[in-house]
Amino acid sequence: MKYRVGTSGWHYDHWRGEFYPADLPRPRWLEYYAKTFDTVELNASFYRLPTESAFAKWRNSAPMGFRYAVKASRFITHIKRLRNVEDELKLFLGRTGPLRDRLGPVLYQLPPGLKRDDSLLEAFLKLLPKELQHAFEFRNREWLDEGVFDLMRRYGAYFCVFDMPGLTTPVVATASFAYVRFHGHTALYYSNYGDEELAEWVGRIRALKGVSDVYVYFNNDAGGYAVENALTLRRMLT
Repeated sequence: MKYRVGTSGWHYDHWRGEFYPADLPRPRWLEYYAKTFDTVELNASFYRLPTESAFAKWRNSAPMGFRYAVKASRFITHIKRLRNVEDELKLFLGRTGPLRDRLGPVLYQLPPGLKRDDSLLEAFLKLLPKELQHAFEFRNREWLDEGVFDLMRRYGAYFCVFDMPGLTTPVVATASFAYVRFHGHTALYYSNYGDEELAEWVGRIRALKGVSDVYVYFNNDAGGYAVENALTLRRMLT
């Protein structure tokens, strides 16, 4: 397996002095980040559709071999809830084009209130271009079922494994690549993962079958834990 481990976002003021040098200008933070990690999860795209020039700038700010995971617009996942989104999906995916070889998986995070609907999911899966990698994070427990996993396998989409307070998903593979998110185990976006806990996750990740690439992101950015945990897990995996 090839492991890529990073954080969900990089533009956090409270990382100044903790990860970024105190005197480093904000416009150079991404360049600095990319010297430490080989991937990052773009969260800004969930809240607002970035311009093509923004995607081009991000591409040019990262070295060859770096990968951006891009979180799909909440307009697609939370407002329209995957229904009648052909135009919106085409616009969003087309906008990521300037990333070119720096584009990694596209993540579709579904809201807790969206209950299981296999027909809805399959209709959406049929819209996705096969040349891209697509991952789905289901926040409603109803989706955590082998029938859903089989459906995703048929379309080559990956079930996003994640850990958060009150909900840790099964660790299963539904495609040739894997996607794992850590939101904090005891406190959402905040709690620190200890070495023993991360070592257990290493065993679960390595046990995935038929997977060649693994993307892992820490979303517990408060306190700078995401950076610390990402560095620790990457060391354990290599």
